[in-house]
Amino acid sequence: RIWQGDPEYWTGRNPLLFPVVGNLKEGKIKINGETYSMNRHGFAREREFVITEQAEDHVVMELRADEDTLKKYPFNFKLQVCHRLEDSGFVTSFEIVNLDKREMPFCIGAHTAFCCPVFADETFEDYDIVFDEKEQADSLLLNSDGYIQKGKTVPFLRDSDRFALNYEPFEKMDTVIFSGLKSTGVSLKHRLKGHGVHMDFEGFPFMAFWTKGAQRAPFICIEPWHGCAALEDEDGDFKHKEACICLQPGERKEFLYKVKISQG
Repeated sequence: RIWQGDPEYWTGRNPLLFPVVGNLKEGKIKINGETYSMNRHGFAREREFVITEQAEDHVVMELRADEDTLKKYPFNFKLQVCHRLEDSGFVTSFEIVNLDKREMPFCIGAHTAFCCPVFADETFEDYDIVFDEKEQADSLLLNSDGYIQKGKTVPFLRDSDRFALNYEPFEKMDTVIFSGLKSTGVSLKHRLKGHGVHMDFEGFPFMAFWTKGAQRAPFICIEPWHGCAALEDEDGDFKHKEACICLQPGERKEFLYKVKISQG
């Protein structure tokens, strides 16, 4: 079910978004009065993690601060990611530890891509995104710089638990982004046959969906976020970012999401 990365569309598979989610204003962020530069979604997705534990059903990988990360994000940290297989799917957990002597702000998000369609005789449009509960929710709207526009949204869910997939919204909006949902779970589901995947994202305040609409890419990313792209009117201070988490020295925080495969 997981997208394996095809250079014709997108070589990514399941990048980790840390210590920021989305674009920063002009690629810059203020931390304790100093200005630092970071690419979209931070640097973790570009780094090689060290395997610290491995068994038949799981692997634990770790990233720590080094000379390069300190130039972008001036904190000593430990980020551990555990992927664990289960009979019906997998669980991915993140643990962030502040090893610094100062309060450490961060955001984190997943970017898991799933094959859509799953089988060769299907199309992208055969699938629905189905939430666990009926929602009244609009999508946040990104501007041309990738910042969330103030006061502008796109209508999506009106007392409904689902929307049909098609490429048009992703051509116009790039990313469909919801915040404040009642649901803590969402499915990618074939409309007639019922097969797909379900993701439990409890604890993440944002849920986003992305694909390459113009290229008609055969995948959809289901992305639980704790954080988001820069707001048009934000002041650029990391601690003021939407859904930012601040860890005290020695403090740790854990998140997880669960994916179950449905055979229909």
